[in-house]
Amino acid sequence: MRRRRRFRSPSWTASLTWKSAVFLTAMCCTLAALLGVLVHTAVTRQTVEHAREKALARLEVVTDAYEAGEPLPRGSGIDPPGLPGSLRALAAGGERGTVVADGPHRPGDPDGQGGPAMWAAGPADGRALATWTDYSHSARTIGGLDRAIIGSSLLAIAATLLVGLFAVGRVTRRLHQSARVARRISAGDLDARVNDPRTARPVRAQDEVAIVAGALDTMASTLQRKLQTEQRFTADVAHELRTPLTGLSAAAELLPPGRPAELVRDRVRAMRALTEDLLEISRLDARTEQVDLAVHDLAPIAERVVRASGTDTEVRVSGAARVETDRRRLERVIGNLVANAHRHGAPPVVLSVDGAVVSVRDHGPGFPAYLLDGGPQRFRTDGAGKGHGLGLTIALGQAQVIGARLDFGNAPDGGALARLTLPEYVRLGDGDSAGNPGGDRGRRGPDDPDGSTGNSSHAS
Repeated sequence: MRRRRRFRSPSWTASLTWKSAVFLTAMCCTLAALLGVLVHTAVTRQTVEHAREKALARLEVVTDAYEAGEPLPRGSGIDPPGLPGSLRALAAGGERGTVVADGPHRPGDPDGQGGPAMWAAGPADGRALATWTDYSHSARTIGGLDRAIIGSSLLAIAATLLVGLFAVGRVTRRLHQSARVARRISAGDLDARVNDPRTARPVRAQDEVAIVAGALDTMASTLQRKLQTEQRFTADVAHELRTPLTGLSAAAELLPPGRPAELVRDRVRAMRALTEDLLEISRLDARTEQVDLAVHDLAPIAERVVRASGTDTEVRVSGAARVETDRRRLERVIGNLVANAHRHGAPPVVLSVDGAVVSVRDHGPGFPAYLLDGGPQRFRTDGAGKGHGLGLTIALGQAQVIGARLDFGNAPDGGALARLTLPEYVRLGDGDSAGNPGGDRGRRGPDDPDGSTGNSSHAS
């Protein structure tokens, strides 16, 4: 069975402006129709009553003339042609009545009928004594009134809609401003503020939008103070730990050789590494890092990082590109990814360079679900004591500093896969850029040993 596709309305129909326009239009149309019907009914009733009284008064004159045997006035007669049948039957039954209908035929009328007339009839010896008065002027008056009601209603609807959209537009613009500031805050810009002018003076009455904007600014200020306090605390603790750790490291070197001394030295090295990581994270959080951009060949950097790591990591290079980046920070990112793959994954660990993309993959259980959903978290790891969860956090922060994108995922056939996408360097001319600070490595061509493409090697 074919499933019926559900109709999805355009996204713009969900906006507050569009909904307000529809609501205002519907309410204006309803109000205009209600008022138009009431005015039309009241004026029509008054006009008809006036014409009926006039017709009945004329019928009295015609009846007196008929009873006196005098000639009947013009526009009256016994069973005249054109008299409506319902009124004829009413008069034949001995009652008087009036009705608005077409008048008798008038010479020159193209349709063979007269204009609208107000008929009045009464009994006259078993027949109908009738008279009629011209009702065309009253009909034109009612028609003109209806047109005036419709025209004024359309103008009122248009004016109300324009004024309403202007008022709603001001509100929606302020809401969009608050939303933009909220997105900037969520992206890390804690200096962003709405600064709604209605919140500048507390004694001034505030609407709901101003209350929301003020609450958002207050939340951002409080969050900024808390984060700055945490950043200062982390930096101060790391700085204060440096001095005792230096002394502890020197004291550990004086211990006599043996297993206890090795354990102490290992723990001291771990604490010093943790302290350095905390200092680096505090600098990244403070957003005070300055990048030293230069043009480099990506493949030699990746191979050098693997060699320096002392791990059994396979390096695969295919179509390596030149990138404009900070080499020290890039090496830090790649080194952390390789170390994390060996610490939490399983061999073989493969580092691939494809253009301006560096991928590090292991064949272990893969990244945990919390990391894939929200990114790396400090001091959280599923490695049963292997590390502090700071390596990937630092890698992600340094990647953002150099303008790269670091994505975490799991390979379809198992294993964690980290993909680092760097901004590729594009030459403006045939030759290299003058004053390239990348050194000889940055000027290697694709045929040089360190920059060759399509090779595969192991570094250990």
